Amino acid sequence: MKQIHLTLEIPLSLAGQRLDQALAQLLPDYSRSRIQQWLEQQMILVNGKTCQAKMRLLGKEKIILDAHLPEQNETWQAEAIKLDCLYEDEAILVVNKPAGMVVHPAAGNPAGTLLNALIHHHPELGSLPRAGIVHRLDKDTSGLLVVAKTLEAHTHLIKQLQARTVKRQYEAVVMGNLITPGTIDAPIGRHSQDRKRMAVISQGKPAITHYSVIQNFTDFTHLLVNLETGRTHQIRVHMTYIKHPLLGDPVYGKRQKPSKAALPVLAQVSQYFNRQALHARRLGLIHPSTQHYMEWQAELPTDMQKLLLDLQHFT
Repeated sequence: MKQIHLTLEIPLSLAGQRLDQALAQLLPDYSRSRIQQWLEQQMILVNGKTCQAKMRLLGKEKIILDAHLPEQNETWQAEAIKLDCLYEDEAILVVNKPAGMVVHPAAGNPAGTLLNALIHHHPELGSLPRAGIVHRLDKDTSGLLVVAKTLEAHTHLIKQLQARTVKRQYEAVVMGNLITPGTIDAPIGRHSQDRKRMAVISQGKPAITHYSVIQNFTDFTHLLVNLETGRTHQIRVHMTYIKHPLLGDPVYGKRQKPSKAALPVLAQVSQYFNRQALHARRLGLIHPSTQHYMEWQAELPTDMQKLLLDLQHFT
């Protein structure tokens, strides 16, 4: 358990701000959500008293932080699983995740995950929230993920994701033909009847997806997709919303009846391709330590390369 003891004073320049907002600026190594949690747990005192996160400041308040960061790996097991690391330094690690690998242990997948592999690769990650994982890919989506190796890098990357400055580009194959580029701006939240699924709903969180056409096939389209936001299953939900679900999507593609022209193609590719056709191909961000922009790219995995060849053959 890492103990944190800090004493500081609210500068007059932050007068009028909420307590949690001001502390997030004064303590950049910690996320606002963590600061809010500490406030709820009464680990932060303002002039000797506990206060709510929404309290408005006057300036000159005395802040005492007496908190702790719990060890995160009490139930996580390190596993010698090979990682495809594209980049690593003292602050971050960029991984090309294969399709079929779950990112984080859960009830149905307690082991064999990316997190288990990361703990083996760098045991110190066990002291970080979610072992430094700041964003996810679905189990059957392949491609690039960045992992923080320090708390400072973790906080920095979370803030970049919240500010929408992290660039994430995907390749996807969808049902039907799309001809022109487009943008889908539709809020996403939990499905009202199936809590395991997401859906476009009016009270959902803002979600924006941009796409352009790489190539058209017989009733299929190869797309380049850029995320402006990062909601759960965002690309899968948005493409289904516009009646062009991802090829092979076992959750969101079931309700889309394929055309007669698509049936023989699906019969062929289903012999080896049994996941949603989605790959996170490019990742760009500002390095937490150097403040320089960096970018990485991962080629399509072999199953998606074969899929595109077969789609070309049927066209």
